[in-house]
Amino acid sequence: MITEEFKKNLKEKYGIVFHNEKLLEKAFTHTSYENEHPGSGNYEKLEFLGDAVLELAVSDYLYRHFPKLNEGELTRLRSNIVRTEGFSEFAKEAGFAQAVNLGKGEEKSGARQRKTLLEDIFEAFNGALFLDQGMPAVQHFLHLTVYPLIAEGDFDDSRDYKTELQEQLQKNGPVKIKYDVIAEDETKPMFKVQLVVNGVAKTQGMGRNKKAAEQQAAMKELKNI
Repeated sequence: MITEEFKKNLKEKYGIVFHNEKLLEKAFTHTSYENEHPGSGNYEKLEFLGDAVLELAVSDYLYRHFPKLNEGELTRLRSNIVRTEGFSEFAKEAGFAQAVNLGKGEEKSGARQRKTLLEDIFEAFNGALFLDQGMPAVQHFLHLTVYPLIAEGDFDDSRDYKTELQEQLQKNGPVKIKYDVIAEDETKPMFKVQLVVNGVAKTQGMGRNKKAAEQQAAMKELKNI
């Protein structure tokens, strides 16, 4: 069940108070819990709705804030943002993991920290919020969670620095390139990687996921050469 502490956190951190708390409860209820508590419902239909709501919300944001991007560039950027693997990180930051209603078996298997589950929950939550308070509430929540990272360029992979670096380094023959994770903090989340070229440590990069950290390390090395 959704705790008073979790509802208090939603209010204090995001200014969200659900009018229909049954929607909130359902958004955090896994099918395994419903199997053990018939009639409780589950988040699957809200996840379906939330997926569409997030795509529309992000599309609207990008259209308004990136007027110089063409259709193809907007589509690529939106795709990077709404890929569900990133949603698990936002769900963790919002404290969603501890609020999920799970069946006993799923709880024992460690499902509470499973990325795919948290991705689903993030979508379901936004679907529930949309039904409860409409798109303005969803946009407000995303302005506090997702949009700041878009503005910082976290999702912009219009340049593939890793490929550019590989082409530069291998002009005169094979070169061994690898990216080692040297620090990881999943609570934030944040990753730090070390670029190693032919066994020699080069630049380091940081990012909200390994891909972003690797791209940053490659970008720094490109500047060096």
